[in-house]
Amino acid sequence: MSTVQHDELIGKVQALAQLPDRGSAEHTTRAVLTTLAERVPPGLADHLAAQLSPGLAESITATTDEAERAGAGHGHAERFDLTAFAGRVAARVGTTEEAAIQQSASVLEVLDAAVTPEIMEKVAAALPADIRELLPISRADDSGT
Repeated sequence: MSTVQHDELIGKVQALAQLPDRGSAEHTTRAVLTTLAERVPPGLADHLAAQLSPGLAESITATTDEAERAGAGHGHAERFDLTAFAGRVAARVGTTEEAAIQQSASVLEVLDAAVTPEIMEKVAAALPADIRELLPISRADDSGT
């Protein structure tokens, strides 16, 4: 299994989210991955990170490592809803919550196409319905079963 090419993923996020430059796309992608890593179980986050380039994987592994150091329950994710997800991304990127939701959906769509379907199915299943709405339509619908 090969890792996703960093530049290709960032380029797709930039185009889909209509961000002004690659730096903005990189910053947004990292913010979404960090927030996602806070919301899904650490083991699942690590499996997702294993399929990304080292630079992007670091956004996830730094988050899971920090949670472990802080003594968060092993194997447990933080529980928060779409409003909190959007708020965290918006704070990290320096944008509005509305823009954060749109950008998060773009990052997750690119991520969905970039990693194995099995990993994204597990990610979708680990998310509450409101955050799952950010995933591509087919993935959001599949998770209800």
